[in-house]
Amino acid sequence: MTRLIIWRHGNTDWNAAGRVQGQTDVPLNDLGREQARAAAPLLAALRPDAIIASDLRRAADTAAALAALTGLPVRADARLRERYFGHWQGLALTEAAERFPAEYARWRAGDPDPGAGIESLDDLGKRVGAALQEAADAVPGGTVVVAMHGGGARQGCGQLLGWDHAVLRTVGSLQNCHWTELRHDDVRGWHLRAHNVGLIVAPTPADAV
Repeated sequence: MTRLIIWRHGNTDWNAAGRVQGQTDVPLNDLGREQARAAAPLLAALRPDAIIASDLRRAADTAAALAALTGLPVRADARLRERYFGHWQGLALTEAAERFPAEYARWRAGDPDPGAGIESLDDLGKRVGAALQEAADAVPGGTVVVAMHGGGARQGCGQLLGWDHAVLRTVGSLQNCHWTELRHDDVRGWHLRAHNVGLIVAPTPADAV
């Protein structure tokens, strides 16, 4: 059995403000660093064989908290970056709604390709899913912790599980520093073992942007 632990990064100032991060390289704030330190012992207890992270600082620094406990190196993979949010990056969601009302309405309705330069969900799922599958293939029968982003995590998991967009919309967003566990065996293939696991250090916004 191979196990993937897909771990969302800790809190950032942009998370707290409801600002669209996308692929902007926003660092963890003090709360985010505290969340990473609190979650790391729980993940270390799972005895990971490898740690992989998005190359954006908020994910890489989250992974570093686990690396400090386990002694494992962190391998960076740019394919694990968050969804590219095009013209919305840096805007508050309220500003995106005002400036791009048609695209915002489509995004809220679950349109997988809403416009405004936003990466399609199909493209997001394919790039993240490929990175996750490669990570699992590198450690057959082992446990891999992948530090990344909420939106990318949901689509990447959906790609491995074979779930379509309508199903994924029913899955709640990962909270900061919480994780999803996927397992793979030769009989069942990929299956969901757990979702939104972790310590609640403080409430965080639900939107994974």
